[in-house]
Amino acid sequence: MPSHLLELIHAAVLGIVEGITEFLPISSTGHLILTADWLGATGEKWKVFEVFIQLGAILAVCWAYRLRLWRSVEGLFRGSGSAWRFWINLGIAFLPAAVVGLLCHKAIKAHLFNPLTVCTTCVLGALVIFWVERRQKHVQPSMETVEAITPLTALKVGLAQLFALIPGTSRSGATIMGGMIFGLSRTAATEFSFFLAIPVMFAASLYDLYKGRDALHASDAAPFALGFIVSFLFALVAVKWLLRFVSTHDFRPFAWYRLALGAVVILNWWLTAG
Repeated sequence: MPSHLLELIHAAVLGIVEGITEFLPISSTGHLILTADWLGATGEKWKVFEVFIQLGAILAVCWAYRLRLWRSVEGLFRGSGSAWRFWINLGIAFLPAAVVGLLCHKAIKAHLFNPLTVCTTCVLGALVIFWVERRQKHVQPSMETVEAITPLTALKVGLAQLFALIPGTSRSGATIMGGMIFGLSRTAATEFSFFLAIPVMFAASLYDLYKGRDALHASDAAPFALGFIVSFLFALVAVKWLLRFVSTHDFRPFAWYRLALGAVVILNWWLTAG
């Protein structure tokens, strides 16, 4: 098979994986690491590619919530208290990951981006989901919506997001579970996770793209464009599906999936090592 065609297939597969997993509590980074390792899509160019297609996924959230985001921006100019509170809360929740991620970026990339870390955090994350769902009680009406989140709760969710710096933890999983621990409803925690992804992922992706710019060439335009588009489309479907799902279900199915994935990865690692 011609190398350029193989690259396009790899780009499409990775775009599908990114789009489906980015906003589900199952770790997109972990799935990308495992899928890229399985495909043999390794090296600096593919690491940059994995970062680039995250922008497609985050654009899907911006598109899905475009009217709500636009009304919120308009509210800033009208002096709306709820609009200002919304954006201030996003800034507060964004800050911990921005600071720690910037300080520890190199160490995390060098030591934690591997299948063994992913399978370990998959299992630990599953146990956390089971624990959170078991303790989840009736949510206070004041915690049912994103607009009702207080700055203190936003800070707590931002601190919970720090766990997502470890591959396999899941950024959405950390923020959703963190939100539920601190009293948010499933829907409010899920939506706040979506909105928080916008500044977090844009900042992280653009920083990584800048750092890896020397690994790119003009010939990479086609696979990068394909991966971006595929990631956008599948993420758009995943976001809408997850919101419908959490309105009538809890997150335990994702915990069982994480346990199964962790077991498969551990078995594969043990067989390969042996």
